[in-house]
Amino acid sequence: MTGSSNYVTAQEIRDRIVGGEVSATEIMAETLSRMESLEPTLNAFVTPTPERAMEAARGADRLLAEGGEPGALHGVPISVKDLINVGGVRTTFGSRTMAENVVEDDAPSVERARAAGACIIGKTTTTEFGCKGGGGDSPLSGVTRNAWDPSKTTGGSSAGAATSVAAGVTPFALGTDGGGSIRIPASLCGVFGIKAQYGRVPVFPTSATPTLGHVGPISRTVRDAALLLGVISGFDTRDPASVSQPVPDLLAAC
Repeated sequence: MTGSSNYVTAQEIRDRIVGGEVSATEIMAETLSRMESLEPTLNAFVTPTPERAMEAARGADRLLAEGGEPGALHGVPISVKDLINVGGVRTTFGSRTMAENVVEDDAPSVERARAAGACIIGKTTTTEFGCKGGGGDSPLSGVTRNAWDPSKTTGGSSAGAATSVAAGVTPFALGTDGGGSIRIPASLCGVFGIKAQYGRVPVFPTSATPTLGHVGPISRTVRDAALLLGVISGFDTRDPASVSQPVPDLLAAC
């Protein structure tokens, strides 16, 4: 591969992998190297999962080698805010009281991202229980710093998601938003974030504020946000607020 993938869009990464220009493992190696080099400055990840990420990337390469059908996010690195469950990984909610809370199952949004071929590189930092919008700190992980200027705040509560996307670690991330927790850090970190409409993206286990807390994307481009939102949207019986309606073609609207 020639050139860095750090600031390439998710769609471009997927197309390069599927087109044979680069392997998913090459993309992942570059992603993990960037995460490792920036983490001492940014403190964006509370639980990195590099071994799992590389195994997912190898699986993406095997699928293509065996003639399988690639998904919409095939081989694309993604991070997940630490209020959203990833099976086999701890969900701490940014709190010392939940530091050993390893969950069994993926949240619906994570299930769908994985099914589309995305490769999860870790859980990003959040303020404690997602209850602080003005800063990017928690008693468990400490202070998360802005990729543009580490002396400045990221905002919250999706602090690690926003700053890692801004820094070019991944092209997009899964965040959550109740009262601005995607939109505030996206704004302060110079990236794009959208709070999905009520019932658009299923949430399970149910949020403590089910009428307010929604899962949504953070990305560097509107099209990447539309790509990810389209993948994770749709009805799920586990969420009583989930809307049973067809998912529109969000990319076509961009």
